[in-house]
Amino acid sequence: MSSTIPGPAVSDKALTGEETIWGIHGGKTGDADTLFLKKKYVAVGWHQMGSLSKLPDNRDAFKLKVQEVYPNAKPGAIPNFAGQLFRFTHHVQVGDLIVYPSKQDRHVHIGRITGPYTYDPSKNEKYPHLRSVDWLKSVPRTALSQGALYEIGSAMSFFGVKNYADEYFTILEGKTPSKNDEEDDTVAVVAEEIEENTRVFILKRLAKELKGTSMEFFVAHLLNLMGYKTRMTSAGADGGVDVIAHKDELGFEPPIIKVQVKATENNVGDPVVSALYGKVGNDEYGLLITLGSYTKQAQDFAASKTNLRLIDGDELVRLVLEHYDDFDSKYKGILPLKMVYVPQVVSDSDN
Repeated sequence: MSSTIPGPAVSDKALTGEETIWGIHGGKTGDADTLFLKKKYVAVGWHQMGSLSKLPDNRDAFKLKVQEVYPNAKPGAIPNFAGQLFRFTHHVQVGDLIVYPSKQDRHVHIGRITGPYTYDPSKNEKYPHLRSVDWLKSVPRTALSQGALYEIGSAMSFFGVKNYADEYFTILEGKTPSKNDEEDDTVAVVAEEIEENTRVFILKRLAKELKGTSMEFFVAHLLNLMGYKTRMTSAGADGGVDVIAHKDELGFEPPIIKVQVKATENNVGDPVVSALYGKVGNDEYGLLITLGSYTKQAQDFAASKTNLRLIDGDELVRLVLEHYDDFDSKYKGILPLKMVYVPQVVSDSDN
């Protein structure tokens, strides 16, 4: 059974360059590709929602329905899901353009919306929320700038295309989009965002999964991979020292490193750093590791001591990534990462 929100007939007039452009994905594996390209529909999932035409024409009604249908959804996901469904149902107009990056043929398909919202699970059970489309042009991904590809690589299933809309109008005119001087800047931004997201992920996982002595054992494991022998201090009697690290088997030969671990994402101040240094004797070194950062006073104090070292969250992430391949499976399970390659921008000074 299908239901439809009525809309005006599609116009045959030529493009004006003022049309709204939307972007859409066909599932994580491109499982809606046949529905999109062969049957000439674009669609979104959330099939348990039922017909969206039965909901009032306001965003709050969509939020309430999403919350009812998906009670286990995270609070932040509810307005996200509801917003996509509301826009697909009520904001899209017949005549709007839509861009679909296919994972099957690796082409970017540009089409025009030709029909109103329709609910028809008989077309595809997983993607019952439909709009008919007339595909106008298909180009390989290499025809687009890196910025345009990044924009349509949105994490959302349905989204607006604004920043690089001109490229699609150019393609529809039969021309080739010009690659401007901002291309390398966009590539750099993409790479930086991936690195930043990875950094945040690692620190959040460590803060959530490893607390107290668990974080201390993790640091000891990391030091082992760096070539140090380690032993844990007795719980409650460490006096601010959590791990003892050394190079020799018995821990008699200098240097001896006294390590304190702070599983906090907040700033660590000078009192903590000074207290650790007070435990450091002759031929010994102090090492303080935190998920967060240090106050300027703490940094200044450490800078004045040749046998005191501070490692903040950023440097800890660097060490994690450097030694990740050798991590115990337990810690790889806590920090599930995979190797990816991102474009590297080569500056003129590198040539």
